[in-house]
Amino acid sequence: MNVVYASNDNYARHLAVSLYSLLDHNRDMGDIHIYVLSMSLSEETKERLKTVADGFGRELTVVELGDLKERFSYEVDTGGFDLSIMARLFMGEVLPEETDRVLYLDCDTVVLSSLKRLWEKDLGTFLLGAVMEPTIYPSIKEEIGLLPEAPYFNSGVLLIDMIRWREENAQKQLLDFYCSMGGKLFAGDQDTINGALKGRIKPLSPRYNFFTNYRYFRYSHLVRLSPVYGKLGKKGFQDAKKHPAILHFMGDERPWKEGNLNHYRRAYDHYLSLTPWAGAPKEKGTRLYMAAYHLMDYATFLCPAVRDFVSSRFGMQVINSRKGS
Repeated sequence: MNVVYASNDNYARHLAVSLYSLLDHNRDMGDIHIYVLSMSLSEETKERLKTVADGFGRELTVVELGDLKERFSYEVDTGGFDLSIMARLFMGEVLPEETDRVLYLDCDTVVLSSLKRLWEKDLGTFLLGAVMEPTIYPSIKEEIGLLPEAPYFNSGVLLIDMIRWREENAQKQLLDFYCSMGGKLFAGDQDTINGALKGRIKPLSPRYNFFTNYRYFRYSHLVRLSPVYGKLGKKGFQDAKKHPAILHFMGDERPWKEGNLNHYRRAYDHYLSLTPWAGAPKEKGTRLYMAAYHLMDYATFLCPAVRDFVSSRFGMQVINSRKGS
C-alpha cells in the first residue's frame, strides 16, 4: 500500500498522529510505503517522522517540493488556506513511475481500522475514488461548473489510479482548470479536483472519510442538501457513524485547539501521546467560540435549519478571516 501525505512543519505534528494511527491499525498489511510531500520540512521533523515509520518497520520517503508557488505558471490565491493543500495536484510528477496506485490522506485524519478493503477497492474505469461532501455550498458547485444534482467530493482521502492519472495527464487538466478560474477558488485543490475531473470520481463509503461534525447530521437532512447523497443509502451513513475507518477533523472544532469539545478528540490525543510530539501544548484559541461551535453541533441534530442558517450566513466570513492569519 502506497500512502501519501503532504505537509510543512506547521502540520507535521498532525501528520505524525495520522501516520501512527494508520500504521497501528494496518500491521497485517504486506508492504506499506509512506511518501511525504514536503514543503521545506526541517531535518529534525523528517527524522521524527521517520522514527514513527521505523517503529513499525515501514519505509518513509520524503519528496521535497520546495516552494509550491514556483510550480505554478500563474498567481495563486488559496483564500487563507495553507498552500500545502495544492501539493496533491503534483503527485503524478513527483512520485516514482512504478507507483501505480496511491492512497492520499490529509494530515488532519486519524485511522481507526484496517484499510485493506479500501486499498483493494476496484475503481473500474474511474480515475480516483473519494467521499461525497453534501454540505458544500451550492454557490461553490455553480462556480466550478457542477450542476446542482451532481456529487461534490471531499479531497481529504483520495484513492488514485496513478496509471490512469498519468495516461490522462490529470495534472495538466487540474492546473489548466485552476488557471481558468483565475488561480483562486473557495477550496483550492478540492474545487479544482471536482471541477476538472467531474465524472471521473467514484463515490466511496463515508466510513473512509468521516467528517467528525457529521456525527450531528441526520441522513435525511444531508439528502435534502444534496439528493445524490441518497444513492449512498441510510444504512451506509449509519454504519459510518458507528464505525468510521478514517476520521477527518474538518471545521473549526479541531482537537489540537484549546477548549475544543470534539467528540473524537481522545483518538487524536491518544495517538499524539505516542509520537515524538507527545506533550505538545494545545493551540491557543477562544474557549467561548469553541463552546458556541459545540452548541451548534447539537443544534444541528435538534434543528438542522439552524446549522444551515449559520453556515450560509457566516461560513464564508470565517473562511475569509483566515486570510493573512
